[in-house]
Amino acid sequence: MRTILKTSGGWVTIAALALGLGACSTSGSPGAAGARLRIVVAENFWGSIVEQLAGSGAVVTSIIANPNADPHDYEPTAEDARTVAAAQYVIVNGIGYDAWAQKLLDADGFDRGRVLNVGELLGLDAGSNPHQWYSPASVRRFIARVSADIAKLDPDHRAAYARRRRAYESTGLAEYNRLLAEIKRRFAGTPIGASESIVAPWAAGAGLDLVTPESFLDAVAEGNGPTRADKAKVDAQIADRKIKVFVYNSQNATPDVQRLVDAARRAHIPVTTVTETLKPARATFQAWQARELQALLDALIRSSP
Repeated sequence: MRTILKTSGGWVTIAALALGLGACSTSGSPGAAGARLRIVVAENFWGSIVEQLAGSGAVVTSIIANPNADPHDYEPTAEDARTVAAAQYVIVNGIGYDAWAQKLLDADGFDRGRVLNVGELLGLDAGSNPHQWYSPASVRRFIARVSADIAKLDPDHRAAYARRRRAYESTGLAEYNRLLAEIKRRFAGTPIGASESIVAPWAAGAGLDLVTPESFLDAVAEGNGPTRADKAKVDAQIADRKIKVFVYNSQNATPDVQRLVDAARRAHIPVTTVTETLKPARATFQAWQARELQALLDALIRSSP
């Protein structure tokens, strides 16, 4: 497959862009004096973790870094193609989430052995929940794999990468882990509602019972209209106060979602938010997640008798 992009000079294949970068890419190969790994990550929620694991040993570029960009239907640019072509390691989410990134990787000449597809790492196919950065277990597996991969690519700094991983897991993620543990200890099994499937792995990791129909969650996440039956069930869960908290993705507040938010507030059900990508854009993964977890914990406390 040859992926074609439009540049100022006309239509070109990514393979051609990669070929044009071939001569300069070898001079920065791992192990060369002063060279740093060039890592490209499709989305910044994974990219933030990679930056912290790699430290000064790498230049990490996240293609999706704008909170207003929709990773589902992003249109890659010629500059994105050049960035990917020059990379020594590329990370994509997979699971049907960032098909545009796979198109970049399908270009001729890219070493597929230096690609991490998170979905494949987790054994998940395109029908699975793609929002695995909201799963604490998946985040842990991601950290382990990335640390191992960059150590193989840059073995001269293997010990430094191992130290950074230990520091990140023990200190960097300390507040994130503490909040998850506190929510699970105090509110395990508590029923909550949500606007879309991004909340499902998060709720599971925190031990909460997400009672919103999965078909409703998937429909909203995929940009489809929920069925009348699902909408009626979610409406009833709110009206009858069958949920303690309602969580919604503020980057995907459709009219249907906003209607549910308003209904929850009228029913005096605490409402809290998540976002699909880092917000603000330069936040660290753990600061972003800890802020959302703290808001969730506060909402659960307000909902308790």
